[in-house]
Amino acid sequence: MKKIDATEARPLIWEELRKVARPDSRFSWEFGEFITDYEGSGEGARRFCETELYQNAEVIFVTPDNNLERLREQVIRDRKTLVMTNYGITRGFFLVTPDAVPEGKEELASLLDGVGRYWKHQTLKQLKASVGRIDVLVSGASAITPGGVRFGKGHGYFDLEWAMLYTMGIVDTETPVVAAGHDCQIMDADVAVREFDTAIDYIVTPTKVIKTRNEYPKPTKGIIWSLLEPEMRAQIPPLYELWCKIHCK
Repeated sequence: MKKIDATEARPLIWEELRKVARPDSRFSWEFGEFITDYEGSGEGARRFCETELYQNAEVIFVTPDNNLERLREQVIRDRKTLVMTNYGITRGFFLVTPDAVPEGKEELASLLDGVGRYWKHQTLKQLKASVGRIDVLVSGASAITPGGVRFGKGHGYFDLEWAMLYTMGIVDTETPVVAAGHDCQIMDADVAVREFDTAIDYIVTPTKVIKTRNEYPKPTKGIIWSLLEPEMRAQIPPLYELWCKIHCK
């Protein structure tokens, strides 16, 4: 059976997603601009936190996506070490240590407007010294294939985060990568996989945890500057500055 093309799959997924999604304060319903929160995201976080993968992890990277607020909160409540970036990686990487958030402030610290009170900026060399290695990475997604590919939004921030962390030896190809989304965001679409696309090992939804088919390897070339999308090229100056900071300190 022929898979549906990704360009056809995207509007179908977003039509269903709008039935369960929560609009963003900046981007409203523009699912191509942000990773939306949705009904059941808290249940998805609970399911993931019940896995051995989560329970055995001490250092967890979680993207600043809207649907991962409950997971970030639970990571903090469980006194694990949280690594994250701000939206667009414009300010780099941040560390939230188990002792950084006072009891009762975990929910506040899960929000992008609140975590800034408790996180500590890190260059990647500092991050390497602070945590050594990240045990698992969790990202939101606009759409996901059972084969392990994220698609739909296309900005590539998570791929850049992976590239930098991999270059510094903070993650490697054995580090588990998890994508969180609603059940309606999973579709076995035909997606053109690029050499910098970060493959997914597990999918977490409000109803289940899925092991992907792992059809593609994780990228190992770091940032491929020549292949950055046009919108990412506009960020080359701050990214280049960040890259210099990473390697010059």
